[in-house]
Amino acid sequence: MYQRIRDLREDADLTQKELAKILNCSQQVYSNYELGQRDIPTAILIELAKIYNTTTDYILGLTDNPNKY
Repeated sequence: MYQRIRDLREDADLTQKELAKILNCSQQVYSNYELGQRDIPTAILIELAKIYNTTTDYILGLTDNPNKY
């Protein structure tokens, strides 16, 4: 899951700082999500899925299909 959120961010051409601002958290907190050093809260997980137009299942690694439908 952690590599997946990093890949999604990089594919969207966003920096950690930019995404942290969108998520209303610090760059360090977001970095910890990508490194697996901090659990991702459900609300943040849902927001990431919306930002990347994908599903939480994809982010969590439950499916390899990134498409919503």
